[in-house]
Amino acid sequence: MIIKNRKLFGLELITILVFLVFMFPFMVLIMNSAKDAFSITQYPMAWPENWSMIFSNMKIIWTSPNIRYPSSFMYSVSITVISLLVITFFSSQAAWVLVRNNTKTSKFIFLMFVAAMVIPFQIVMFPLLSWYRTIYEVTGIKLLRTQWGLILAYLGFGVSLSIFLFHGFIKSIPYELEEAATIDGCRKHEVFYRIISPLLKPIHATVLILNGIWIWNDYLLPLLILGKGNKVQTLPLAVATFAGAYVKQWDLILTAILMAIIPIIVFFLFAQRFIIKGMVAGSIK
Repeated sequence: MIIKNRKLFGLELITILVFLVFMFPFMVLIMNSAKDAFSITQYPMAWPENWSMIFSNMKIIWTSPNIRYPSSFMYSVSITVISLLVITFFSSQAAWVLVRNNTKTSKFIFLMFVAAMVIPFQIVMFPLLSWYRTIYEVTGIKLLRTQWGLILAYLGFGVSLSIFLFHGFIKSIPYELEEAATIDGCRKHEVFYRIISPLLKPIHATVLILNGIWIWNDYLLPLLILGKGNKVQTLPLAVATFAGAYVKQWDLILTAILMAIIPIIVFFLFAQRFIIKGMVAGSIK
């Protein structure tokens, strides 16, 4: 009994130490958000003298004409929400079709989606821009420097992991439920929306959280498609405007980062319990 208690105490101590290590950068961010630029560069680990400065920095960022934080925040929200909706909408249906049509073709398509997850983004980013330019030249549809072009790119890069997660979860749903619904007169689309879709709530939450964190924090893809100085810009691009070639406004940079991560932290804390639930349920075949 004593040995068991010692092991539990040791595990709890390790957990606390790991928690402190991971929370240390976040604490440094909060501390330095309440300082001016000089104090940050000279005394980065010192305790802030005036915590109210963090609200002053937030006011400067919110009203700054260069960063346009309110519009950038709304663009980030709209791009993230619409991207998540289209990713979950198409991925769930595609995964259901691939699971229920157990043919060599469906297996091959599923393997292609899985293989796409290991392709580095850096390999396809320039061909992506070339394709967007070609589409504009041929059809006149402008995708570069628009939020719809960015949403389309997120759909393409997000469906692989989403289909993989939905695919594993749908395998655990008994096919007899669909057969019973078909006997009762449900059509194909009614079977999915009335029977399958309500059962996918845990994995829906998992897909939304994983893709939402990635899309909200992404910097490289918006930079490539939207560019700098564009009217449409996300929060990571807006924060980058405080870092110039010769001068970096560290007080505003750190405060803007804090303002940008608060919404996604709240979203994660609200829905984190669905991650493990969805991942575990999806692993059961």
